[in-house]
Parts: sequence; structure tokens; C-alpha cells
Amino acid sequence: MKCLAIFGVIVAIFAAFVGYGYLVFTDLTRPLPKPDLKDNTYWGPGDGKNYVPDEKVYDFKLDVPKEEIDDLRQQLNRTLKLADPLDGIAFQYGFNTNALAQFVEYWREKYLTKWNQRQAYFNSLKQYTTEIQGLKIHFIHERVSEEVAAKKHVYPLLLLHGWPGSVREFYEFIPMLRNDQNISDYAFEVIAPSLVGFGWSDAATRPGFNAAEMATVMRNLMLRLGHKQFFIQGGDWGSIIGSNLATLYPENALGYHSNMCTLNTPLAILKSIYTHYYPEKVLFSRMFHNHHVPIWDKYLRLIEESGYFHLQATKPDTIGAALDSNPVGLAAYILEKFQTCTGPALNQDFGAMVTAYGLEAVLDNLMVYYLNSAATTAGRLYAESTSKAYRALQLERVQTSVPMGCARFFNDLPPASDWALRDKFTNLKHSMYFQHGGHFAAMEMPAMLYNDFTTFVGKVGLQKE
Repeated sequence: MKCLAIFGVIVAIFAAFVGYGYLVFTDLTRPLPKPDLKDNTYWGPGDGKNYVPDEKVYDFKLDVPKEEIDDLRQQLNRTLKLADPLDGIAFQYGFNTNALAQFVEYWREKYLTKWNQRQAYFNSLKQYTTEIQGLKIHFIHERVSEEVAAKKHVYPLLLLHGWPGSVREFYEFIPMLRNDQNISDYAFEVIAPSLVGFGWSDAATRPGFNAAEMATVMRNLMLRLGHKQFFIQGGDWGSIIGSNLATLYPENALGYHSNMCTLNTPLAILKSIYTHYYPEKVLFSRMFHNHHVPIWDKYLRLIEESGYFHLQATKPDTIGAALDSNPVGLAAYILEKFQTCTGPALNQDFGAMVTAYGLEAVLDNLMVYYLNSAATTAGRLYAESTSKAYRALQLERVQTSVPMGCARFFNDLPPASDWALRDKFTNLKHSMYFQHGGHFAAMEMPAMLYNDFTTFVGKVGLQKE
């Protein structure tokens, strides 16, 4: 009888643990309701009590004074105080200092001597500014010609970049989107803004401007331009902001396409671990197993490559001050990311960036940060979007029925499987794997990204409505 009683107690304790575990699991994995978020918060200077918004749209043209370019050349002409790389080391310890010295020489002696040509290239796409929530927002706005509009289904598109990128990422991609392409029935009126604190857009003047607030500003920009509904495409922060926009304002999103399909909810992490051990039960083709497994190796590499994230999420102003005041340091910091993102087959090669992106494109992007002293203000997005207030929104656990498309490039961050994505995006329309390409898809493989995006738009099926 005593043994039976002890057995009953053990069973009861075990059942209590199981029941508690089930409750915790359910609480951590259930979808959450959409949070309330103000859509008109003032982020400009002062308290905004007497703020009267300027709703006009102004032309923008890049016109850097010659003195500023001359000053940069003088800074780059100083004797470099760089430690020699270790014997046998290429880029394993960061950006190779021998490569950096060569890069600085090219920047000074070749690139800057033809700055007028590069500036003309920047100005080859139509650009504007307007004021949203107290902030001057810079954006590219390329419309479709009447001839193309007569032949194609035309939709507005919000194109979103990330860090350490800029609108320069899209200069080869945008013409494909707006022009008459024989392989697609679609053309797009493209709006590509510089994110708040990036490029030629203002930075917020007080704490709290996170990726949800960024989504709100981007949505309000589109409304300012007369687009109540539009497609969204983005990678890196652009993917996160686009997801937030589709979640917070689903009524405005015709569809959301991402080339960085990550998901970091507790349930998504559990599913990624399950996929590691049983990929054949989750993935529809063995060809794509290497995008998801071995997951532990991928997580380890993510930790190895995310030191910058911790810096910018904790002390963005410290690293920002070092970079904004030192163009060589800025180059090393940003170029190291572009080098790494060429993928393991290339990223120890001294010619990797030339092969993947082209040297002029990488330097153009670097100039966007240098000319605007944007290292600090752009880096703050990491701190604000890892804050307790932002994490409390738990937007990755809020479902959205906006049509979603996912393009996974092999050398990008570990992606979520369709199985995991459907927990967040209940209307997953399109999913694709690419065995090449990486984090900066619009710059590295614009034609491939274009094909995938237009395929997604076709699956949304708006022209049939």
C-alpha cells in the first residue's frame, strides 16, 4: 500500500511537470495579437508640440562640394598605421590590412579622381525628400513610362535596404523593375527610401526609434506619395522592417517579398532543430538541405560573425564615433562585412568583392556612409531594435495574412523553412532556394532577384481580380 502511494505521488509530480511544460510551451509558441502602435509619433527636434508638418515633396540632387572630396583625399593620403597581418592569414581575423592599404590607394588615386562621374551615376535615378513625422526622408522614386504602363500590370513597390547597405544596393535592380522586361508581365513604380538615420535621411532625435517605428515611417511615406496599397521587398533590416509593416499595417500591403527569410521565435527555433535531425520530413528536396543543416555549424558561424551586432546593440555611439571620424576605419569595418558575405568559397580571396559586387559599387556605398557621417545614427537601429520595449512587441509571433514570398540565397543567414514561416505568414505564396548568392542579393545578383520577385507577384494574382 505504501509503495502504491509513493508511486501515485511520483505519477502526480510527473503529470504536474508535464502539464506545466505544456503550459509553458503553449505560452511560448502561440500566436499573439497585434500590438497597438501610434502611427504619428513625432521624431524630429524639440518636443513637437507646435509641429506643423511640411507635406511638400522636394527634388534632391547630390552635389558634394569639391572641398569635401579634397579633404577626404588628404585624409586618405596620411601614412597608414596598420599592423601587418599574421603569416598565412587572409581575412580570418577581419579585413586584411594589406588589402586595406591597396583599397585605400584605389579609393584615393582612382575613385575620387573620377568623383564627378560617380556623382552623376548617383543622380541618374530621380530622388526626392519629404518630411514624415518630423524627419526629412530621402528616397529614390522611379516611375514607369506611359509606353511600359500600356503593356504591363503596374504596381507601386517599396524597396528597403539594410546595414551596412544603402539605396546604392538597388541601382542595378531598379531599372529592371521599372522598364519593359520581356520575361515579365509586370512593371513597378519604385520607391526606395534611405532608412531613418541612413544616407540622406534624418536620424531620430531621441531614444525609441526601432524597427517597428521605422516600418511606420516607411508606410507613411508611401501614403504621402499617394499609395494606399503597395508591394514590399527587402533584405537585412529591410526584411525585418517589411515584415513589421506587413504585420502592423496589413491593409496597406499587397504582398511582402524577403531575401532574408529568418524567424527567431521559440517555435521557429525548435522547428529548425527538428529540421536538422529530420530534414527529409520537412524539406521537399535534398538539394536544399544544405541551406538548413547542419544547424549547429550555422549557428556557430553566426556567433563568430556577429561581434559588430553586439557592439552596435550596446554602444553604437562609441563605435560610431571611431568610424565617423576615420574614413580608413570606416572602410575596414564596412568592407569586412561585404567580404564575409561573398561566402566561404570566396571570402578569403583578395578579389572577392570585385568578383561579387564590383569595386565601384562597394565604394559608392561606402561614400554614402562617409558623406553623411551615418555610422553612428545607422548603428543605433541595432540598439533600439534589441531594446526591452521593442522585444515586448514580439512582432515575429503576430501573424499576418499578407501574401509572402521568400528567396533564400545560399550564402545568407540561416533561413527559416516553409514549415516555420507559415506560423507567422499564413499566406505563404512563394518559396525558392538559390545555391549561389548571398546577403546583398540586389547588388550581387539583381537579375535573379528580379526573376524571383516577379514570380512571387504573379502568384499573388492581383491581375485576376
